[in-house]
This record gives sequence, C-alpha cells and structure tokens, in this order.
Amino acid sequence: MHIITRRTLMKFWEKHPDSRTALQRWYKIVYHSDFSSFSELRKAFPSADKVDHFVIFNIGGNKYRLIVSIHFNRGKVYIRHVLTHAEYDKGDWKNESHN
Repeated sequence: MHIITRRTLMKFWEKHPDSRTALQRWYKIVYHSDFSSFSELRKAFPSADKVDHFVIFNIGGNKYRLIVSIHFNRGKVYIRHVLTHAEYDKGDWKNESHN
C-alpha cells in the first residue's frame, strides 16, 4: 500500500520516542501489504476500528491512536492524525475538515 506520508509518523515519534517502534512496525506491515477491504485489514490488525470514513489503529499498547483514510481500490493510505490516547478521547480530530 502507498502510505501518504511517513513524515507525519516521524514527527510524532520525535515528540513521543516510545511510539517509534510501534509506528515503524505498523508502517512496515501496511507498506508491504495489499489490503483490498477493511475485513482483510482486520486480519492483520484485529483491533482496527472504523469511525465515519476513518480507520483507527491502537498503537503502542493502546497508548496512541493512528487515524487514517484508506482507499482500498487505489491502494492508498492517507495518515490524518497521530494522537495520544488523551488527545484522541477529546474528539477534536472529528471536527476538522476532511479532504
């Protein structure tokens, strides 16, 4: 899958170094996969959830949340947010305009 953009992950793990290993592992799995549907993605990431048109991943033992938009038909993953669990729970990310 084509992931847009890894830079977002890198910026996050610079602020939260303990997230680096888990984010790199997520990136490697997704990059080397070709998921054709959400149900197929759930085989690799059983805790992934859908919220509106986003897919939410628990990262680092549920300490962080990775929010992406996935276009399975085009093989593209757009990273929208990487948040701490506390930031995610506030819900502000839901109110932002979506591209």
